[in-house]
Amino acid sequence: MTAVDDRDTAALPRHAAPEPAGGTTVVAPAGPQVPEARRDVIAGRRTDRLNVLGAVAAAIGFTALLFGQIAPFDGRLGFVVVAVAVFVVLLALLTSLTEDGPAVRDRVAAAVVTGIGLVLLGVLVLVVGFTFWRARDALTHLNFWTTDMRGVAPDAPLDKGGVLHAIAGTLEQMGIALGLTVPLGIACAVFLSEVPGRFSRFVRTLVEAMTALPSIVAGLFVYASLILQFGAPKSGLAAGIALSVMTLPIIIRAADVVLRLVPATLKEASYALGSSQWRTVWHVVLPTARSGLTTAVILGTARGIGETSPVLVTAGFTQWMSLDPRSGPQVSLPLQAFNNVRFPQPEMVTRGFGAAAVLMLLVLVLFVAARIAGGRGPGELSPLQLRRRAVTSALDAQRFARRRAARTAEKTERPEENDHVV
Repeated sequence: MTAVDDRDTAALPRHAAPEPAGGTTVVAPAGPQVPEARRDVIAGRRTDRLNVLGAVAAAIGFTALLFGQIAPFDGRLGFVVVAVAVFVVLLALLTSLTEDGPAVRDRVAAAVVTGIGLVLLGVLVLVVGFTFWRARDALTHLNFWTTDMRGVAPDAPLDKGGVLHAIAGTLEQMGIALGLTVPLGIACAVFLSEVPGRFSRFVRTLVEAMTALPSIVAGLFVYASLILQFGAPKSGLAAGIALSVMTLPIIIRAADVVLRLVPATLKEASYALGSSQWRTVWHVVLPTARSGLTTAVILGTARGIGETSPVLVTAGFTQWMSLDPRSGPQVSLPLQAFNNVRFPQPEMVTRGFGAAAVLMLLVLVLFVAARIAGGRGPGELSPLQLRRRAVTSALDAQRFARRRAARTAEKTERPEENDHVV
């Protein structure tokens, strides 16, 4: 390729630059190149914030004028809907004064997405806050946490009775359900991700269909097969099995997605070092996907811990403590809350909201514990594992030192051989 003199091409337009032999066009710069200023796309500029504030103020003012003076509109929901629509339009107009089309669409999309997130957060805060506000009178009594409802009348004051029996029932039933579903769900997910084929596709389709299974169907299945067919009594064990039917497809589906996200290069490296498929899954795949598997277990727990109808069908209802899950009726927190709010007495309604608030706190504690136990990333070790590794390394170092000392002593005691044999 021939060189092109900048003096010859400086006065020419960029499209008129000479083409060298070989067919490659060399475009000379028309002038000094000014580096483009980078813009921070995370933190908004002052102009963007002012546009949002101006659009919010104008939307509220215009909507208030429209509802109060211009049109015969009424209703809070309509006011909010109209104000949001006017805000989006005004934000697009204000942004278009200083930005181009892609920037306008970006600002509008960001505002819509942020607004949806704020609405969802507001709904969540409203639901949780309303539950705890209605349960405040029950939660402040110690007996509500430490006693059951044995012999307590519906119109009894809140200083009598509690939900201790429902807490114990929920923990036992979910313990049974997770004890069945966690090993089975993770093993099935490993099969689906590591053993592809027609049968695995059939199992995956069946699991996806079971994720939409109504909860009452799972309760009726356990009731018909375990209680009616085999004569087992209504108990917490039957309720735990019914809840396992609900949580198993959730755990399998979520764990399957997580295991398929493990990089194939990690498994190929393990196979290249001579590891078997079992050791690769146990030492490479599962530790890498530990955090995602914890999330799968959390999703399954969230599905099962709030179910009411399977527990009612398979475990019945009781007002007293029942710690034996093998026989006798047993109640859970969702069932206790559902039963209490059906009473006309305000004390029982307050106890129902209290049971719902305790269920929220219990779910929060379980989720935090699960996240702490399995939320570490790949390669991150717990303090106990770090201590074990340090002890193992020290033992290995002592073993190597003894081996070197033995070899040195053996060389010292053995006479040196001649380098050449005569």
